[in-house]
Amino acid sequence: MAEEIDYESGIPPYRQLAAILRARIEAREIKGRFPSERTLSQEYGVATGTVRKAVAILRDEGYITTAHGWGSQVVAPDQRGEG
Repeated sequence: MAEEIDYESGIPPYRQLAAILRARIEAREIKGRFPSERTLSQEYGVATGTVRKAVAILRDEGYITTAHGWGSQVVAPDQRGEG
């Protein structure tokens, strides 16, 4: 079961979601093709706008790359500068 967003934590839901997804990428639970916004929205029970903001954070941090028409892909650790 997916981790849940804590709406009472004071941390914006999109930041919580970004942290959850970052941890899943680092644990190699998510690799290759990144789940769609719709899939993540349903899995975590959040709006697609929340997912979009979380994905933008991960993209800015170099965890994923997005190509129009192709969706998002997880960037391999060696490509991010990690071992």
